[in-house]
Amino acid sequence: MTIDLHMWPTGNGYKILIMLEECDLDYKIKWVNIFEGDQFKKDFLKISPNNKMPAIVDHDAADGKPLSIFESGAILQYLGRKTGKFYPEEERRRVETDQWLFWQVGGLGPMAGQAHHFVHYAETKIPYAAERFSKETNRLYGVMNKRLEARDFLAGDYSIADMAAFPWVRRHAWQGVDMDDYPNVKSWYARIEERPAVQRALAIGAEKMPPVESATD
Repeated sequence: MTIDLHMWPTGNGYKILIMLEECDLDYKIKWVNIFEGDQFKKDFLKISPNNKMPAIVDHDAADGKPLSIFESGAILQYLGRKTGKFYPEEERRRVETDQWLFWQVGGLGPMAGQAHHFVHYAETKIPYAAERFSKETNRLYGVMNKRLEARDFLAGDYSIADMAAFPWVRRHAWQGVDMDDYPNVKSWYARIEERPAVQRALAIGAEKMPPVESATD
């Protein structure tokens, strides 16, 4: 039995791909081309009613029935519980992981995504919007930089919180972020980038998106 991963190679898509590779789970990718409107097709909406990817269908769920999940944070938590990996069971450590996971899904991801849109994709350029979201993204990098002053990873050990943030930090240049301003984030990024599972994940679908500048340049 396998897990179907419905994704496109964006920050949110790579979160789940990294987790699947880290856990050595059997999966099959079903590409959801967001530039061609695949996210609005009826079959996909049955899995992800908010017409956003990624989503998964686990054909080997605990109750023996296929289980579909949307929202990247919920998927990461589920896979962490399913495998017992990268998502601690002890309550205080789990809360710590959850805090930084939700910091990413509620803050870093949306703000960086808006920076991408207004700086690069918007047909009508709105300087106020581009500046606002770039500034807020930089503020969040500052929060992360301070968090990483005395630790290697966001929640202590490498976890789903790091997997959630890492793919968004890959696009730092698009967000108007100079990584030299955030040395702790830069070191954190390099540690994760070196992981074999991360390298395997990032090689998948890379040709479908614009190239990413290395955070260590």
